[in-house]
Amino acid sequence: MSSVLDKKPDKEDDVLDSTLRPKKWSDYVGQEKIKENIRIIITAAKQRSQSPDHLLFYGNSGLGKTTLAYLVALEMGKKIRITSGPAIERAGDLAAILTNLNEGDVLFLDEIHRISKTIEEYLYPAMEDYKLNLILGKGPMARTMELKLPKFTLIGATTRPGFLSAPLRNRFGATFQLNFYTKEDIEKIIARSAEILGIKVEPEAIKIIASRSRFTPRVANRLLKRVRDFAEVLPARISQVSAGEGVITKNVAEYALEQLEVDHMGLEPGDRNILLALINKFNGGPVGLQSLAAASMEEEDTILDIYEPYLMQTGFLERTPRGRIASRLAYEHLGLLHMRKQLI
Repeated sequence: MSSVLDKKPDKEDDVLDSTLRPKKWSDYVGQEKIKENIRIIITAAKQRSQSPDHLLFYGNSGLGKTTLAYLVALEMGKKIRITSGPAIERAGDLAAILTNLNEGDVLFLDEIHRISKTIEEYLYPAMEDYKLNLILGKGPMARTMELKLPKFTLIGATTRPGFLSAPLRNRFGATFQLNFYTKEDIEKIIARSAEILGIKVEPEAIKIIASRSRFTPRVANRLLKRVRDFAEVLPARISQVSAGEGVITKNVAEYALEQLEVDHMGLEPGDRNILLALINKFNGGPVGLQSLAAASMEEEDTILDIYEPYLMQTGFLERTPRGRIASRLAYEHLGLLHMRKQLI
């Protein structure tokens, strides 16, 4: 079940996301402790004329892991090369990427938990000794070739740190967990994005969009762009619009988000579908992930990566050793509290 929140961005969204990405530390809102620690690591490395240690960022999608990698490269005055775990299929792919790096460059490896075990073995000496040992040929004719690599900084990003092997995880000099943002920080991000995109938006509208943005900058920016579409195309259909066409007012924001089926808590159809399946088909749980995925007609990975983190953050979903359970808050939000009382 797709939605405005989890769909893959199109080319226009890619361009806009790149435009909205902070280009300096002062523009990066939130995650203050992480920013401070990273800047100390970078400053110390620059004083020693070395590349910073390899860094690992983990947290839910859309929280700014890629942006932090860009800022590290900018702070070091070096280039950044971006790839992902699934994109590196063979040792030759890894060799091509690493040998094209220059001294001090940053390699950002997204979805690092999805690299194969074979590639992971090649990555160990590259991270530790800046060497790549390739095996050429097969059988008795096989030989090993050692490639010296420029000193670089690997920044890994993952939404599932538990899927990383201990040897790989231990080779990172520092690990940082990105958390959900505060509502105030999301409001600052929306105001900044609106200014960059030339969107006129009233303060009350910013608060409404922020409250439904799942505490996630990427979602906030995407909702802002979709609400802008409604403000530009359908102002005549929205009552009490007094600021003029193209302006996002309180009423425009509320109407657009209602049409997009994003409620006041930021829940969208996929979230409600999962909670309703849990309540109606399993009496609120506990239920295992596989059964819940089948009942809600969602992929297990989609539930784990997109829906579950926010449902747990809001207190609508509880994860226990026996399985997932719908909380009292979930019943109240869906107007099904009477069903819960019948079960008690």
